[in-house]
Amino acid sequence: MTFKRTSLRVSVGLLILTPVLSLSQQPQSVNKVPSGVILVKGAWSSSSDTTTPVPEGGQVTSTTYDNPYFRLTYPLPREWVQKYEGPPPSDSGYYVLAQLQPDDMVNGSIHGSLMITAADLFFSPTGADNALQLVNFSRSNLQADYKVTRDPTQITLGGHPFVRFDYVSPVAGLHWYVLATQVRCHIVQFVFTSRDEKLLDQLVAGVAGMKLAEQADAPVCIKDYATPENLVERVDPVFTVRRFNPVPVRVVIDKEGRVKHTHFLSAFPEQSQAISDALRQWKFKPYLRDGKPVEVETGIMFGHSPTTRGGA
Repeated sequence: MTFKRTSLRVSVGLLILTPVLSLSQQPQSVNKVPSGVILVKGAWSSSSDTTTPVPEGGQVTSTTYDNPYFRLTYPLPREWVQKYEGPPPSDSGYYVLAQLQPDDMVNGSIHGSLMITAADLFFSPTGADNALQLVNFSRSNLQADYKVTRDPTQITLGGHPFVRFDYVSPVAGLHWYVLATQVRCHIVQFVFTSRDEKLLDQLVAGVAGMKLAEQADAPVCIKDYATPENLVERVDPVFTVRRFNPVPVRVVIDKEGRVKHTHFLSAFPEQSQAISDALRQWKFKPYLRDGKPVEVETGIMFGHSPTTRGGA
């Protein structure tokens, strides 16, 4: 059973009921939820506009995976496809950007898979500040029934720096090859899985064909920028319901210090509305680089859990 976004109109995971129509007005067909799909009542990702790229906005075509936010283009292995979309980002900033597999089957089973993920360094519970630290965290927390075949090692593929980490499940005979690189305050990972090590070597070599555009004109990523010394004006959001779940928010601050874009990783609609209303009134000190103001991207955690205090 899978969790999947659907094209149905939903409000916090519930179907919106429209006024009763006469028989002549009623539609002749009704969209049904596909079998094996559950509509989950919960928080969701959203943003303040549809034109500014967000990390989860990548698309898989017949030949490439393209992500405008990361400015990344990855050429798919020949005859590999995406059959299922990933879930929305978690409240710790973990994204499943794409899930790929060969279009053909071998003896009724898939002989390889690729998952492209991103970990948001603003909200990651690992405390990692770069790709090596994040991969070392994974290596340190590997379960005892897995065996490390390559410790985290810094390599270069196609002119891009990566950290490579390989491990295996001796019982299942499955190998995992992990490539991680830092892009725009995220760690993007390519996680290849197969029993065929030759196939895995080919897939790793194929990452050299990835195109990663320069980020020179992208906002400067600064963790924990929303501090009293950087804020000139601040208005707190007013939550009437659902006050206890964490709400991670990425914001882009323009050169004048105003919030120009808001990206909610996980929020209920009424929470995103309250936070958006408040953030429109925030004013930051302009951030200077080489004496000139530049745009800033930062993360802010609103709300808190019932057992802890904190949040914005």
